[in-house]
Amino acid sequence: MRPYRREKLSSLIRQELDKIIARELEFDSALVTLTDVELRGDLETAVVWVSVIPSSKADEVLGVLSKSQRYLQHSLLKKLQMKRVPKVSFKTDYGPEKAAVVEKKLASADFKS
Repeated sequence: MRPYRREKLSSLIRQELDKIIARELEFDSALVTLTDVELRGDLETAVVWVSVIPSSKADEVLGVLSKSQRYLQHSLLKKLQMKRVPKVSFKTDYGPEKAAVVEKKLASADFKS
């Protein structure tokens, strides 16, 4: 498999899933962003990393996504028109939240010498 194929497919899955989720699912007072798609194996599985703000709603959002996994998988199959679409699973990405905490600490730090 060509090295760029995995990256291109990963990006395409993220874009299409993002559109499907925004159009079809609703989350109560939570901002949901798909941050990355990690393809594993021989493109058999795809781990979708999800950032949720506020993070206290992360478990609730992952529950909704997990319940909708078969529907999302089917919608993705129709949209991408591939023979086999990787099986999708969702995990919480805490990276953006941790970056915000670091930025806040840096902004409040006094760097006088």
